[in-house]
Amino acid sequence: MKFSKYIDHTLLATDAKKEDIIKLCEEAKEYDFYSVCVQPYYVSLAKECLKDSDIKVASVIGFPQGQNKTDTKLFEAVRAVHDGADELDIVINVAAVKNKDYDYIKNEMKVLKKTEAVLKFIIETCLLTRDEIEKICEIALEIEVDFLKTSTGFSKSGADLEDVKLMKSILGDKVKIKASGGIGDYEKAKSFVDAGASRLGASKGIQILEGIKNE
Repeated sequence: MKFSKYIDHTLLATDAKKEDIIKLCEEAKEYDFYSVCVQPYYVSLAKECLKDSDIKVASVIGFPQGQNKTDTKLFEAVRAVHDGADELDIVINVAAVKNKDYDYIKNEMKVLKKTEAVLKFIIETCLLTRDEIEKICEIALEIEVDFLKTSTGFSKSGADLEDVKLMKSILGDKVKIKASGGIGDYEKAKSFVDAGASRLGASKGIQILEGIKNE
């Protein structure tokens, strides 16, 4: 597979303008990324920009803290799919994890699976213990979600290679892994793919691909 197809070309900045999203989509077509990932406000625009391509549109739900109630996330998810999102990156409720309210996490995953989209649940690994990561992985296997994603990129740190290796050891090939947050060069990106990530979230996708040329 082309390395570009591992990458969700991402722009989630609060101050991103319409022209920035249009540029993001043009770059995605030029470099043949798997998808663009944008805020819900820009899903319709991105879908229109990419209508003559095979590039997917992803959006974020409950972003970036994840503590919206489940029915609020479901409303967001349904609306994003209506606007044209093919994939949804959904932040789990880390507070529920810290409270060991794992039934809440299970129920939320079940409810959100009702949406007709590929779902990537963001678990914010930098805020979790090893045991908590293992528990979420076990729940993901039970609910049969599409992806677990390491990070929002808006917390204290992003993807960690050892966390991805841990996730892969539990998830195997049954639930895919998306590594995101702080991946800005080819060497780092490749290390995550080698560790088991099937997708990478990156705002520096072009820089990552330029690294391949340099090698």
